[in-house]
Amino acid sequence: MTMPVLELREVSRRYDDGPPALHEASLTVRPGEAVAILGPSGSGKSTLLNLIAGLDRPDTGTVTVDGVRVDKLGEAGSALYRRSKIGMVFQFFNLLDDLTVTDNVVLPARLAGTARREAERRAAELLELLGIDRHARARPGRLSGGERQRVAVARALMNRPALLLADEPTGALDTAAGQDVSRLLSGLNADGQTIVVVTHDLALARSCTNRTVQIADGRIIEDVRSQAVASQAVR
Repeated sequence: MTMPVLELREVSRRYDDGPPALHEASLTVRPGEAVAILGPSGSGKSTLLNLIAGLDRPDTGTVTVDGVRVDKLGEAGSALYRRSKIGMVFQFFNLLDDLTVTDNVVLPARLAGTARREAERRAAELLELLGIDRHARARPGRLSGGERQRVAVARALMNRPALLLADEPTGALDTAAGQDVSRLLSGLNADGQTIVVVTHDLALARSCTNRTVQIADGRIIEDVRSQAVASQAVR
């Protein structure tokens, strides 16, 4: 069987003297899956995301992404891991407004040591794929919310990550732009990209993933696979 892209085994994380933010969570995501992590505020979604991203470490258990033991990485190793193994899409885009769209997308590749010309070629391919190549020289502040999120997705895909993490990717968008981003994620998954979406929005989960994992009080309480989401064009 194909090696999982993501594997958590009995992962727990507690902060201060409160109850566990995450308690003995186990989760396996295989190549090509699109998984939604669902739960209300305070359920443990953000803790789970931070552990997968290497931004935090579990107290117990293991986190493995594309063969890398994320829970054992130091600060430098975690930074390298985030550049090479995962792409991250955030609710509020996190784009640099003083850089052009192209320069925002190129940035992860340049940090990884990719030559400028090669990075710009890859960025041009992604911007065309995501239907925003006409904005290559624009500043992000001049774009709509949906367009800025497409730029953020392009940046996240720049280094061909094994896993794309999306944290409330439609939370700052209106309904139409949110549906556009949902179709985008579904199309990327149809092309083989493994995706984990962290959200409280059940409609988003149903529209762009084929598996939902429910978290409550730090525990995974449900893991349900649905029929595969129909393939949709990225544009």
